[in-house]
Order: sequence, then structure tokens, then C-alpha cells
Amino acid sequence: MVEMTTYDTNNIFAKVMRGEIPNTTVYEDDDVLSFMDIFPQSEGHTLVIPKNTQATNFLDIDPDTLAVLIQRTQKLATAVNNALNPDGIRIIQFNGEAAGQTVFHLHFHIIPAWTGCQMQPHSSNPADAVALQALADKIKVCL
Repeated sequence: MVEMTTYDTNNIFAKVMRGEIPNTTVYEDDDVLSFMDIFPQSEGHTLVIPKNTQATNFLDIDPDTLAVLIQRTQKLATAVNNALNPDGIRIIQFNGEAAGQTVFHLHFHIIPAWTGCQMQPHSSNPADAVALQALADKIKVCL
């Protein structure tokens, strides 16, 4: 059974939303924030997080809030697809530590995939900020 985790208001995504940690924003509205993953598994790896909830995972979010999050995730995945023209896109969401969740603020990963290119593991070395900004700008044009 997925353990329900108490929301930590100092998790990295909460700090990003408060502006305490910089990010490369792709999209933001009243409900969601989307930004480039600093440890991308492929070029264009984008995250989408809800802003008005303390849901730690998919199982504890209000359905109406989830509906908005899913709609924005689709919008952003479409923009990533149009901007980068990948052969496929993974939409990933983890629930619980055993499933691979490391940040306990509900979020979706949009990870472009190309035939013949393997996904990179998350590393301890962040991606180049200039390269991330160029990707974000390319995706923004397709929103």
C-alpha cells in the first residue's frame, strides 16, 4: 500500500514555487508551474506541478485539481511534441518511494524519446542552464 506522506512545505518544488530555488520556467498560470528538469533524462524533459495543493501523490489530490493538472500536462506535452519532434513521449508520475518518487509534491514528467537513444538516469550534475533556457524557449513558442 502506498504510504500517505505528510506534505513537507520545504520540499524542493515548494521552494521553487516560492522563488527560493531558481528554475527554467516553461509555463505558469494560477494552477500549475511547468519547468525544465535540471537533471533531464532526455532533451526537453519537462516537469508539471500543481500550485494550489499539498498533495504528495496522485492518490491524495482533489479530483478537480487533478483534472486541471492533467489538462495542463496534456497542453505541455503537445508543445514539447511540436517543438522537439520526438519519436515518442513518456508521461510519468511516481507514487511512493518504492515506485521511485523522490520529491513528495505531486508532479508529472514529460520525457521526449527518440528511437535509438536511451534515457539517461538522473545524475548529480545539473544540465547547462543556457541549454535548458533554449529548450524552454523553443517549447514556449508552441504553447
